Amino acid sequence: MFNGIGVAVILVCVFGSFLMSGGNIAVILHALPHEMMAIVGAGIGAFMLSNSSAIIRKAWGGTLRAFRGPRWTEGDYRDLLALMFSLLLLFRKGGSAKIENHIDQPESSDIFSRYPRLLADGQLIDFLCDYLRMMTVSFDDPHQLSEAMEGDIERHHAEELAPQHAIQVMADGLPALGIVAAVLGVIKTMSSIDQPTDILGAMIGGALVGTFLGVLLSYCFVGPIASKLHQIVDADAKPYSIIKTAITAHAQGLPPQVAIELARRMTPSAYAPSFSQLESSLDRAQEQFREPLRAI
Repeated sequence: MFNGIGVAVILVCVFGSFLMSGGNIAVILHALPHEMMAIVGAGIGAFMLSNSSAIIRKAWGGTLRAFRGPRWTEGDYRDLLALMFSLLLLFRKGGSAKIENHIDQPESSDIFSRYPRLLADGQLIDFLCDYLRMMTVSFDDPHQLSEAMEGDIERHHAEELAPQHAIQVMADGLPALGIVAAVLGVIKTMSSIDQPTDILGAMIGGALVGTFLGVLLSYCFVGPIASKLHQIVDADAKPYSIIKTAITAHAQGLPPQVAIELARRMTPSAYAPSFSQLESSLDRAQEQFREPLRAI
């Protein structure tokens, strides 16, 4: 919704102010097709030339992602904390033998299956299961575990930001491509220097449309999309830090409730459940697995 409103505000204010000041919109409309072709075509070509095919595919998906917004909701964060609590509680009471079946095949686990939105995020579930599996083989040094997880988080974050960086580079180059289009228009104008002044004026105005479009596309469209994608990538990386905090705290010997409370404090403020909300979620999670845990 806000994306559409933002685009509408840009177009109405920019072109509306031009018309209100007495500008001739026909000059822009006449030059728009070929100027846009030069700028957008050169931008796309340069983007393809400077990036790998994988980055190009991810950049298209990243653009759509910027319009969709962050994947994680307040309920997802509560579910993640409840899932972590269930797994750590099972680990604490039953040891590695009881948790291995869940982390080896999370898609068939009765714990993971209660949180289908989390289970659908394959990378996050793999990250979670990999480090729980490392703890089952006595890799329980909290410092080594924390360093290993931090390295994985940084690598994942850098890979997620690669398309955003490529889009930002293209945004930075669009004003220069606008100048290229404008110079072509000036060359065309100079070849018609013997024409009347009204014709030359229209041709010069059309040439300047290239500079205008390059700056407009860069600072009002492509640049903001890159900026928003950066925010979304940062937001979607928060669950990894939450998992890292909970697992590291558990490796230090803290009770599951305390480990999850520390992880809750890593949740973004806008989505963080209150202490009472988290307590209710953990009570429900514990009740769901009361019988399995009692049998251990």
